Amino acid sequence: MRKIILGILALLIIGGAIYASKVIVDSKTAPKPRVKKEVKIITTDTITNSTVSIVIPANGNLQAKRRVELFAEVTGVFKPTGILFKTGQEYRAGQNMIIIENSEFYAQVQSSRSNLNNQITAIMPDLRLDYPSSYAQWQSYLDSWDMNATTPALPQPIDDKEKYFITGRNIYTTYYNIKNLESRLGKYRIRAPFNGVLTEAMVTEGTLIRSGQQLGEFIQTGTYELQVAISSEFAGFLKVGESVELKNISDAKVYSGKVSRINGKVDQASQTITTVIEVKDDNLKEGMYLTANLDAQKIENAIEINRSLLQNENQLFAVEDGRLVLKTIQPVHFSDKKVVVKGLENGTVIIAQSVPGAYEGMIVKTEEQAAQEKANQTETDQSAIK
Repeated sequence: MRKIILGILALLIIGGAIYASKVIVDSKTAPKPRVKKEVKIITTDTITNSTVSIVIPANGNLQAKRRVELFAEVTGVFKPTGILFKTGQEYRAGQNMIIIENSEFYAQVQSSRSNLNNQITAIMPDLRLDYPSSYAQWQSYLDSWDMNATTPALPQPIDDKEKYFITGRNIYTTYYNIKNLESRLGKYRIRAPFNGVLTEAMVTEGTLIRSGQQLGEFIQTGTYELQVAISSEFAGFLKVGESVELKNISDAKVYSGKVSRINGKVDQASQTITTVIEVKDDNLKEGMYLTANLDAQKIENAIEINRSLLQNENQLFAVEDGRLVLKTIQPVHFSDKKVVVKGLENGTVIIAQSVPGAYEGMIVKTEEQAAQEKANQTETDQSAIK
């Protein structure tokens, strides 16, 4: 009996201990975890609608506006001119660039001039007798004729009888044959057509030059053209004479040009229009790579923002009462990095930089608000220390 009573007491004690521990455990209330609300600090911008110019970027290499490829029309040896015919050599307008040996051909021209002189001299007695009124001008022609200079134009006949008489003596035929020879004689000497520089030289002094041979290339410095391809959708906005800003690769130098020509045909493959921009500057060189910015159109009541700020191609995050709100906008023009949009009212506050993980309703603070709160907290801490 004693053992039974002790066993029952032991069970009661154990059961009571278990119940008491359970009651103690259940009575403890775990503290609720605090949900930390993360507030993003953002950069904002206030909308002010204005007139935005749509700028079309284009690029290309400069080409000289005036260029001459030098070819030989006669045959002979390249004679020294006193200036080496080398790449980079500058010439003034009218200055000799190439002189080809012409002594043999020059003798032929002199022979033809002498022949014409003899023919005119032979008709002088007949002119004195039959056409006394014309004799004086033909005599003056002979007296003023220089055999070493270009043959002067023949005197004009007073009447048809004199004209037929002169024609019958083959004087006109001989005269035009001489002019033809003199024209060819001038091709033995190639002069600079304008001030410029030799960009390519294919012959040197002493070279035997043949007819039809290319001798070099000559360009005018200071005035260049830039050919760019512009999308055909802007064809109606491009105008000849419009000012254009051009920059080099590093954007360190800015040049001013103007649209000089616009092709009237659209390239079927690329749907672009070739536009030529003229630019003048002594520091430019042919072949330089430049970027042109053409003002194609002006959009009223619009703003220009970064493309990274767009949401769903036609929405934008604005800030209202400390939260992000999506605003529907109207994109007008896209470029590589920018987009021109309409549909926002003046005074609307939008984000100026994209916010990672942004969503509508997100709580945000502007940089100004965060700076002000930090300043207020600093003042509070300082007051507490005092």
